[in-house]
Amino acid sequence: MADRRLQVFHAVAKQLSFTKAAEVLFMTQPAVTFQIKQLEEHFNTRLFDRGHGRISLTPAGELVLTYAEKILGLSGEMDIRLGEMNGEVGGSLLVGASTTIADFLLPRILGEFKSKFSNVRPRLIVANSESIETRVAEHTIDIGFIESPSHQPNLQTEICCEDELQVICSPKFPLARLKEIAPHHLADHPFVSREPGSGTREFTEVYLQKHGIDTYQLQPVMELGSPVALFEVVETGLGYAIASRTSVMKSLRLGDLVSIPLKPRLTRKLSMVYPKEKFRSRLVTAFVDFATAKLKEAKRT
Repeated sequence: MADRRLQVFHAVAKQLSFTKAAEVLFMTQPAVTFQIKQLEEHFNTRLFDRGHGRISLTPAGELVLTYAEKILGLSGEMDIRLGEMNGEVGGSLLVGASTTIADFLLPRILGEFKSKFSNVRPRLIVANSESIETRVAEHTIDIGFIESPSHQPNLQTEICCEDELQVICSPKFPLARLKEIAPHHLADHPFVSREPGSGTREFTEVYLQKHGIDTYQLQPVMELGSPVALFEVVETGLGYAIASRTSVMKSLRLGDLVSIPLKPRLTRKLSMVYPKEKFRSRLVTAFVDFATAKLKEAKRT
C-alpha cells in the first residue's frame, strides 16, 4: 500500500548510493533515479545533495526519511495484520544468513518450512555476518542468521543453537595425525582464512587472542569469502582452516578432509537478529520457532 517512491527513497537514504539501493530493491539504477526525481518534483525540493561521486541527505531529505520510516512500517504492519485475519501463515519471507549457515543449515529448513506453509514465498539473501546485520537494521530483510555476536544496538538477538569450530585439513597435512590441537601449535603451519567481516573469522581471532596467539603470529596463505572455496583449497593440502564441523560433514564422510577439535574447545552460539522496534508478524514468528527447533535438532544428530 505504501507509495513505491517512498520505498525507493528509503533504500537510497539508507544506502546513500543509487547503485546499492538498486541492488537491494532488484531494480535498475535508472529506475531508482527516476523514482527519486518524481518524489523531489512532488515535494518541489531536493532530497539529496549530489557531488563528487557521493550523495547525502538534505535537511528536507532527513525530514522525509523520518516520516518514510513511520509510513512504511505502519503500511507493512497493516498488510500483515490484514493478511493474518484469515488465520493463514503466508506471504513473502526475506531471510538473510551468513555464508556458513546459508550454505549448510538453512536450505533444508527453508524447504521444509515451505512444504508446511505452502502460501509462504521464502527468499534467502546470503552475505557475511556483518552485511546481514546491516541489512536487518535497514529493514531490507525480515530476519538474519549470523555467526558472531551482534554489534548493532537497535537489533534484538536470540540464540538459536551452538556450533563447534574445529581445525580442518587434508588427511595428509601434518596436523591430521593429532587428536586435539592447542592454539600455540597453529602458528607453525600455513593457514587458510575467511575474509574480513566473516563471523567465523572474528570468533576465531577472539579465541586465539584469549589464548595468547595474536593473528600476526599465524601464517596466512590465502583469504576466501566462501566456505565451499575454503574447503576446496584446504583439500589440496595448502594449509589448514578453522571452520564449523557441521559444514564439513560431507567432506568428512568422503574422507577428503579431517576435523580436529581445538583444546580448549571452540564453540559459538549461532544467533537470529531482527529489529527491536519492528512489529514481528505471525509468519516471521512461525519461521523463528520452526528454524530454532530444526537447528537444535540438527545439533543433536
